[in-house]
Amino acid sequence: MSLIGKNIVIGVCGSIAAYKIATLVRLLTKEGAKVKVLMTHEATHFITPLTLSTLSNNPVFVDYFDEKTGEWNNHVHIGLEADILLFAPLTANTLGKLANGLCDNLLTAVYLSAKCPVFYAPAMDLDMWKHPSTIRNISSLNSYGNIMIPPGEGELASGLIGEGRLAEPAEILSHLTSFFENGDALKGKTALVTAGPTHEAIDPVRFIGNHSSGKMGYAIAQRLKELGATVTLISGPTALEHPQGVDTIAVTSAQEMFEKTEACFEQSDIIVMSAAVADYTPQTVADQKIKKKEDTFSIDMKKTIDILATLGKRKRDNQVLIGFALETNNELENAKAKLVKKNLDFIVLNSMQDIGAGFAKDTNKITIITQNGKEQVFALKSKMEVAKDICQIIVEHLAKS
Repeated sequence: MSLIGKNIVIGVCGSIAAYKIATLVRLLTKEGAKVKVLMTHEATHFITPLTLSTLSNNPVFVDYFDEKTGEWNNHVHIGLEADILLFAPLTANTLGKLANGLCDNLLTAVYLSAKCPVFYAPAMDLDMWKHPSTIRNISSLNSYGNIMIPPGEGELASGLIGEGRLAEPAEILSHLTSFFENGDALKGKTALVTAGPTHEAIDPVRFIGNHSSGKMGYAIAQRLKELGATVTLISGPTALEHPQGVDTIAVTSAQEMFEKTEACFEQSDIIVMSAAVADYTPQTVADQKIKKKEDTFSIDMKKTIDILATLGKRKRDNQVLIGFALETNNELENAKAKLVKKNLDFIVLNSMQDIGAGFAKDTNKITIITQNGKEQVFALKSKMEVAKDICQIIVEHLAKS
């Protein structure tokens, strides 16, 4: 059983959904986990510390110290000793604190001290869940490498129907069990991921680029790390935080991305090429800013090196090479042709026709196509969830080879 002996710290926030944590604690302890519960003051109005202490067989901590005894609850030790830190239910208030590094209670202090994987299960009303600030905070938490257990849909405390319900305890248990079961699935493997756009200089202040945010590649790199791989991420210009525990190399141009990728290719077992690399670059780069003089202006362009095709020719049988195809028409035909031409094991197809997919979004909708022509279509999901799907395909492929 994957949870036996695991130290799981649960942070309970002030939501009506806190009552579900009694069942979750019971499920975790029955699986052999060692559970420690932390609560905000607001959470104690919904479920008592005594209930959770009884079920977990451990004291429940609310404050930094006990006012009666003066005993200090060491947030650093709590964070460092945890194998998993789980926020459930995570309210909009604490979500905002975690996303912005605010630290005004024991729970947020433990979060900032923790070195372990962090899961969070949001719970809030529909309008709060859909608010732009919540969406931004979720994006920030995910970019830090935290793992969301998505809320369910149904009747909410307000009477509204929709997203925002805390995931059921059995579902949360399944997420944690799956994490530990697959935690070493790629142990000993070396992975190389490319992400983001490239910028091709025109002059000292201008460049040719695209709208890639790098979110998909960063999510894949983080998930490969979670699965035990040693990961190198080669990233074009993005505004994203580097994934925790991933060796990140910043590049700007297509040529720089090729040089860094080529240098890491031979020692890599898994290569995921998700970067949106420019197909063309200016023939010459002006030394000074080009002044606006003429009504029309043209730039002589030359092809950039095809990084994916170059690596495909060098790929060994024991390497897994995955490419991406972002298409606007004839999607499947173009993706399948690219798969064969570039000697890929898989290709991940994104269609610009799919609402919610494409550049700069937090969601994606993909189809994965294998060398034998098998197509696997996935629903629209967060990019963190899409990364899990892609990495699961990698794990299954390696297990068969």
